[in-house]
Amino acid sequence: MLRSVLALLLLVIPAAAHATEAGWALLRDGGHVVLLRHAMVTGTTDPANFDIEKCATQVNLSVRGKQQARKIGALFDARAAPVERVLSSRYCRALDTARTAFREEPEPFAPLDLLKTDASEKAAQLEAITNEISAYSGSDNVVMVTHLENIMALTGISPREGEAVIVEPQGDGLRVLGRVTF
Repeated sequence: MLRSVLALLLLVIPAAAHATEAGWALLRDGGHVVLLRHAMVTGTTDPANFDIEKCATQVNLSVRGKQQARKIGALFDARAAPVERVLSSRYCRALDTARTAFREEPEPFAPLDLLKTDASEKAAQLEAITNEISAYSGSDNVVMVTHLENIMALTGISPREGEAVIVEPQGDGLRVLGRVTF
C-alpha cells in the first residue's frame, strides 16, 4: 500500500511541476489574464461581524500567506512579462496579496469579491468578470486576485491558496490555458 502511494506521488509531482513550467512559458509571452487565488490565510470563514471596510473583522493573510505573496511577486518579476494591471477583490486578504506580490495599489473590482448567494447576483458577478477578461487585449499580463469559489465557478478548477490560473475567453465562458503553483 505504501509503495502504491509513493508511486502515485512520484507521478503527480512531476506533472504539477510540468504544468507550472508551461504556465510560466505562457506568462513570459505576455498578453494573458491570470486569476490568482489569494495567498494563505489565518482561518476558514469570515466572522459574524464581518465588515468589508475593516480588515480586523475578516480572515486575513497568515505569516505564511505574506511570505507566499512575496514569493509570488518575486517569481512574476523573474519569470513573466510585465504585469500591466492588478485588479482585486475588495476583501483584505485579496488586496493584501495583490499589494505584497505586485508592490502597487490594486484596483478594487467588486465582482471579484466572494460570490453572492442570490443566483441572479452571482450570474451578474461572473458575467462582469468574464466581460473584463474578454475586453483585455494588451501585450503584458493582467492579474485578478480573487477567491476559490469565483475561480471554480469560472473555470471548474479548484486552485490552492496562491495558485494562478491563466485563462482566455472562449464563447460565453473561459478556457484554461495553464496554471502556476507557488
